[in-house]
Amino acid sequence: MPADGYDFLVVANRLPMDLSIADDGTRSWSRSPGGLVTALEPVMQESAGAWVGWSGATDVELEPFDADGMRLVPVALSAVDVEEYYEGFSNDTLWPLYHDVITPPTFHRQWWDAYRRVNQSFADAAAANAAAGAVVWVHDYQLQLVPAMLRSARPDLRIGFFLHIPFPAVEIFSQMPWRRQVVDGLLGADLIGFQRAGGAENFVRSVRRLTDLPTRGQVVTVPEVGAVGDLEPPRGDGAAPRRATRHVRAAAFPISIDSKKFDALARTPSVQQRAREIRRELGDPDVLLLGVDRLDYTKGIRHRIKAFGELLRDGRLTVPGTTLVQVASPSRENVSAYQQLREDVELLVGRVNGEFGGLGQAAIHYMHHSYPTEEMAALYLAADVMLVTALRDGMNLVAKEYVAARSDERGALVLSEFTGAADQLAGAILVNPHDIDGLKDAITYAAHLDPRESRKRMRRLRRNVLEHDVAQWSSEFLAVLEAVPSRVTPTAPSTPSTSPLGAALAGLAQTARDGGPVLVALDFDGALAPLQDDPGASRALPAAVTALARLATVPGVRLALVSGRGVADLADKAEVPDGTVLVGSHGGERGRWEAGALQRDDLTLTPTATALLAELRSGLTRLVAGTTARVETKPASVVLHTRGCEPVEAARLTAAALALGDRPGVDAMHGKDVVELAVLTVTKGDALARLRHDLGARALFYAGDDVTDERAFRSLHPDDVTVRVGAGETAARFRVDDPDGLAAVLLTLAADLEGPR
Repeated sequence: MPADGYDFLVVANRLPMDLSIADDGTRSWSRSPGGLVTALEPVMQESAGAWVGWSGATDVELEPFDADGMRLVPVALSAVDVEEYYEGFSNDTLWPLYHDVITPPTFHRQWWDAYRRVNQSFADAAAANAAAGAVVWVHDYQLQLVPAMLRSARPDLRIGFFLHIPFPAVEIFSQMPWRRQVVDGLLGADLIGFQRAGGAENFVRSVRRLTDLPTRGQVVTVPEVGAVGDLEPPRGDGAAPRRATRHVRAAAFPISIDSKKFDALARTPSVQQRAREIRRELGDPDVLLLGVDRLDYTKGIRHRIKAFGELLRDGRLTVPGTTLVQVASPSRENVSAYQQLREDVELLVGRVNGEFGGLGQAAIHYMHHSYPTEEMAALYLAADVMLVTALRDGMNLVAKEYVAARSDERGALVLSEFTGAADQLAGAILVNPHDIDGLKDAITYAAHLDPRESRKRMRRLRRNVLEHDVAQWSSEFLAVLEAVPSRVTPTAPSTPSTSPLGAALAGLAQTARDGGPVLVALDFDGALAPLQDDPGASRALPAAVTALARLATVPGVRLALVSGRGVADLADKAEVPDGTVLVGSHGGERGRWEAGALQRDDLTLTPTATALLAELRSGLTRLVAGTTARVETKPASVVLHTRGCEPVEAARLTAAALALGDRPGVDAMHGKDVVELAVLTVTKGDALARLRHDLGARALFYAGDDVTDERAFRSLHPDDVTVRVGAGETAARFRVDDPDGLAAVLLTLAADLEGPR
């Protein structure tokens, strides 16, 4: 392990490698075929990441080891752990509860104790292997307590959680005796991902019902626990310091498969030849129906077989013209509900085959074992109709595998509306599997689907599956998680004088000592203050407030904040020292903070600009109706805020707002989750030029984080000290990672100005 730990960790119930122990004690490892490994392996290799998980073997202590460019950190589980934490609480309590109580969940206190104990073991392993400020991605229902446990031990981390199964309605979730503990466990994350938007909404409703935490849209505000400086600095009005907060976002990130790889596999001659052989082995039926599932009560296998048997009984389908192949891979065979399910399914298959089959002509070909990927691809190619009739499913990747395999643009997909895939796969024949008559109609329709209609549907399905693959899923989730501001506390001074930026700061200090003045101008949101889902909750970092207070005492230094906020709002949020010039609305407003109050210059708009502003406000208000976006009104502009919206909705609203602002007299600015439509054409660059002139500044320092600041960077003098906060292309001379980094730079500048080092 690197001396300072790993920058990226995955925490999942299982490692990407499975351990097998032979009777003679020989150990061997085999690669897990899961899609999660495929999705995250490139990210982990690029970041030299580590994977924390169970090896699959009980009562075995293993040291961390390297495999396929990843560091694997095994967590040991005893046989009792597996029985109580995994088979018990995870799969006999949480699984049925989260799948709408298709089978009644079992609540045992000793199972809960085991679940909590094992979650702590996973959290401890992650905390011990994570570098400062690392990104940690925790996966699935077995580990819902890990985020809060990890947050308590390592408040510096960016923590994401993804739930691969559904999250139930609050009325169902509330049945669990430990419901509040699970909610608190998940809220330890910065980002909680769900397969469907409904899952995120269910979670936030549970938060509202079970806690008193404030929510806005899909964002929950929680107290920051255990972090350095978790109390905000004292306020000028004498009020007690408030506890710092952080914002937890719940959002949908639908998972997918490595669709291009599966498409390529299905195109290989060997797989296509095997598909032809499968049809011949089955007697070349006119219609081959296929079901592929884990043997699980959530998959609707009993409903599917019942509907097929009734279709044969009704004469709407016949044998041997139609046959059903049902692959049911073994699953959780030590859990009683699964043992009963196997007996039920095998009894149903026997009845249908006994009534409608003949010698060498089975109505249902039932296989209770798993197949390699190549054989599955061949089965998908051979099938005329794919039946995915789950009663409840987070996503169901079998549906996407079937579509990815059908490069011939043939076949039909009958898909349960209770799967996450139903939200994405327009072109499928949607069905309610509880409605047996409706299910029978859907199967019959699919079996006799016109070839032209089939191709039209399959083209649409394939376009979605091939464009939205598993790599896109992981990159979208991690991009949102990595945008969470760093909680690594900077130390000051942290910018060596030998670095280019350190040398530039030393030059500013010398100019100030020579009589100056030096103008230190700063953006607020994203620079002094981390970006927040609720802009009203923004506060400058304590280290930044300290730095500004020190800079204000140095002769020859002039402070200014230059922000897109209205100047009154900026004065309310910024906590600046007396004498600071405040420039709001990207340069449209100006004031000064003196004696604890805002001394504001008047802003006057022409009648034409006033009317245009009202029109823009009305247009944006209509645009956001019924969405989670909001409109902010400023003295010279209106602003669309899409932070907290789902990505698709945010993109739609942004495009519409930019179109609304595409007219004479409007300056449209597109930043991070924001579109601002201004009726004044002043810019931050104009404001900085005016400040430089008014203050007679001989040198200038400016830092900001978005497109409006980039305009300013390009307008400033080549020898000005300009700093971009965060990622992205920039015209600035220097860059820091985040507001913590900028706070460290300001502390260094203050130290330089206060005297020689």
